[in-house]
Amino acid sequence: MTFAIHRAERRLRPADYLLIGAAVPLIALVLKLFHDMAVPWTPDSGGEAISTDPANLPYYAARTTLRMFLGLAASIAFTFVVGQWAARSRRAEKVLVPMVDVLQSVPVLALVSITVALFVGLFPGSYLGAEAACIFAIFTAQAWNMTFAYYQSLRNMPREFDEAARLMRLTRWQRFWQLEVPTAMVPMIWNGMMSFGGAWFMLASSEVITIAGGEHALPGMGSFIAAATADAQVGRLLLGALVMIATIVAVNVLFWRPLTAWSQRFRVEQCESAVAPRSLVLDLLRRSTVPARAAGLLRPVADRIDRAMRILGRSTRDAYRERSATLGDVVFFATLFAALGWLIWTLATYFDRTVGFAEFGPATLMGLVSLSRVIVLLIVSTIVWVPVGVWIGMNPRICRFAQPVVQVMASFPAQFLYIFVIAALTFTGITLNVGGVVLMALGAQWYILFNVIAAAEQIPTDLREAASDLGIRGWLRWRTLILPAIVPGYVTGAITAFGGAWNATLVGEVVDSGGTHLEAYGLGAYITTATSDGVFAKVLLGTVVMSVVTVAINRLVWRRLQRHAERRYALL
Repeated sequence: MTFAIHRAERRLRPADYLLIGAAVPLIALVLKLFHDMAVPWTPDSGGEAISTDPANLPYYAARTTLRMFLGLAASIAFTFVVGQWAARSRRAEKVLVPMVDVLQSVPVLALVSITVALFVGLFPGSYLGAEAACIFAIFTAQAWNMTFAYYQSLRNMPREFDEAARLMRLTRWQRFWQLEVPTAMVPMIWNGMMSFGGAWFMLASSEVITIAGGEHALPGMGSFIAAATADAQVGRLLLGALVMIATIVAVNVLFWRPLTAWSQRFRVEQCESAVAPRSLVLDLLRRSTVPARAAGLLRPVADRIDRAMRILGRSTRDAYRERSATLGDVVFFATLFAALGWLIWTLATYFDRTVGFAEFGPATLMGLVSLSRVIVLLIVSTIVWVPVGVWIGMNPRICRFAQPVVQVMASFPAQFLYIFVIAALTFTGITLNVGGVVLMALGAQWYILFNVIAAAEQIPTDLREAASDLGIRGWLRWRTLILPAIVPGYVTGAITAFGGAWNATLVGEVVDSGGTHLEAYGLGAYITTATSDGVFAKVLLGTVVMSVVTVAINRLVWRRLQRHAERRYALL
């Protein structure tokens, strides 16, 4: 009898055959794409010609999707290291949080132009150098938002969780995997979706890179968009849009929806929601024995890693207790300010030698004009998307259908709309100085929506039911339940939307299509033009001005709101 039971457990189920049948061709496709990424290549030899033949669209979509997932993997690793360090170390927080503030506002074009030579040098004679530069650009469109979401989740973690971890004497490694990652899982997944969409939005800027003064387009959807837009091929653009939408929906169904449904197990509540998110793919995985078999094979490796990580020590200190300054803090911050002074002096010397200090005046004025567009965008996005995000997050049935729609909208590259924007502006007589805000919104407003959805979804079911039982409705329900619950998530979304809006100025203040050139007055246009002209000093100057404005606003406004949200609205 026992032998028969073991034989039945070892037998493959129909779900196993479906899973293996889907995994084998997928692995073969990934290996083929990796092979194509590693072909011999040098910057002088040029690159593969980007064809707008629709027959190439499936291959381009596969190349782009692989880059997106590689960028996502790098972003997750960066998030866990930097977000964890910033949340648990006061010294690290003082450095890492402003650093991420700066990096999220630095345009993708500027980061790629600075680092592309490094990546090409790491892989001499191979296409991997250009691919690494492109993946880095995608990484920069994903990592900062995810890092802020994880950092904010740890800062708002309930105190009793921290006390339980200390009482159980968990090692730091166990605390990380068994407490902190699960606590941040829901906002991490929603912000991962948003970051994935943000990378789609900046796709054309990521896949068309400048090396040694020449442009090199990598095979992918972004390059296809850029080529079709340059030639004003409306039909090819529409076909590209359909393929991109199909790709985004497929990724949502096969990857993000299963993760969203699975993450419900990590919600903090005392009673289960009446309507839980469902996923056919997750149901298939639960019926299959393949995940359990793989987990059994990997268990010895995980146990060895767990034992090895005991060297990190145990979680014994109160993560919430304020600590007084020490001599080490004084030395650390003195060294930090000395390093900042050296950096400022080096940049000042470089600008004096190249563009001159007089260039700061026009660049600063352009920065203030772009800032006004960013502020208008944030105000309108807050008014429009906070109620929508609450509605979606608090209604699982609505969320099931809205999730792919919102993700497609958040992922739509602005370059797809350039032809139609030119036609609309010409017809209405509106200048790009005003119309550019709409293009910027395509890349920034979704940070607020996704973070509000994640925050609303995490409102415990028992609190919702208690509010309903007490007859709390309308504005009173918003004031006493909804707004306090979503404030931390909204602040995180607003911070990342602020940085994302600055990045979006690059595609919102300059529009090129079919020989028509429109340009708004602003810092995004300044940086884009300097990049096209190969004037690195102006690119760096514009980036510095953008970073200074972003950090100043974050320090004076957003971080104060964030600390207020942590003190007053955290779930303690």
